[in-house]
Amino acid sequence: MDRMAETIKEIFHEVCPAVETPHGKVTIVGVGQVGMACAYSILQQNIANELCLVDVMADKLKGEMMDLQHGLAFTRHCTVRADTDYSITAGSKLCVITAGARQREGESRLSLVQRNVDIFKGIVPKLVQFSPDTTILVVSNPVDVLTYVTWKLSGLPQNRVIGSGTNLDSARFRFLLSERLNIAPSSVHGWIIGEHGDSSVAVWSGVNVAGVAISKVNPNIGGESDREHWEQEIHKKVVESAYEIIRLKGYTSWAIGLSVAKIAQGIFSNSRNVYALSTNVKGFHGIESDVFLSVPVVLGVNGVTHIVNQALNTLEVEQLHRSAGSLLEVQNGLTL
Repeated sequence: MDRMAETIKEIFHEVCPAVETPHGKVTIVGVGQVGMACAYSILQQNIANELCLVDVMADKLKGEMMDLQHGLAFTRHCTVRADTDYSITAGSKLCVITAGARQREGESRLSLVQRNVDIFKGIVPKLVQFSPDTTILVVSNPVDVLTYVTWKLSGLPQNRVIGSGTNLDSARFRFLLSERLNIAPSSVHGWIIGEHGDSSVAVWSGVNVAGVAISKVNPNIGGESDREHWEQEIHKKVVESAYEIIRLKGYTSWAIGLSVAKIAQGIFSNSRNVYALSTNVKGFHGIESDVFLSVPVVLGVNGVTHIVNQALNTLEVEQLHRSAGSLLEVQNGLTL
């Protein structure tokens, strides 16, 4: 090391010591398929200038770190580090949790919950210990319950604990709508709210193209009397799509990685975009318990700043309450 230092002195004349001026540090816990898709998407989009990877599998962790590091000549500046010790995460502006037991083929997200709660007990307190001012983004499933668990374990204010929720479900919804309408996904607007899973709610009353509400053209859309079967042919596919991808390739990764990168970009840039994220919905739409469900939220540098007051119809409110009830039942059975 001393001889290397001598060589460096020969190459450079130091005018003053270099100072790091990071625009953001992201920690990703879990280097499985989802975690690495998140890491790669964040790296490619130049969202952070330091990326930290944490996992209990030391060999895989080192291999993934090296693989990303070797591509840094082809990206904008970013430092990539990895360790099994959480001290490496100190000062993270955003911590993304993707660790946990993988969803098996045909397994519902809710059945994963107890296996993952115990894993989170070993993760969340350590993240907050080293980054007390961080925002935590939960991606692991079942994401809504685990976001609630993270909020309880972390002691952070609810605006700084969010779940990836139905942000991806809403993107799937818009894609399927765009295929049926033969327009770009970015030109059709629609939201999936509630649970990221089987009891999610398609807000048909709000689907529109250039302000033209589809429910005005087809008043029965989303209901049982809809002769065009939009609910069955669109929303049902949204719910089933993850199961289908897992059946076909064993896991989901790329779309959730891109979704997480977009959420991270919204936080780091303080852009105040609206995303469908899992947050505490107590006091909204008649829900009276501390339940984390996805609703459209405004996201900034300090996390969730506002929840959009959607004008839901009676059926949508009833469906949202059913979604909340199923998650509350699971939450009440947890040992934290």
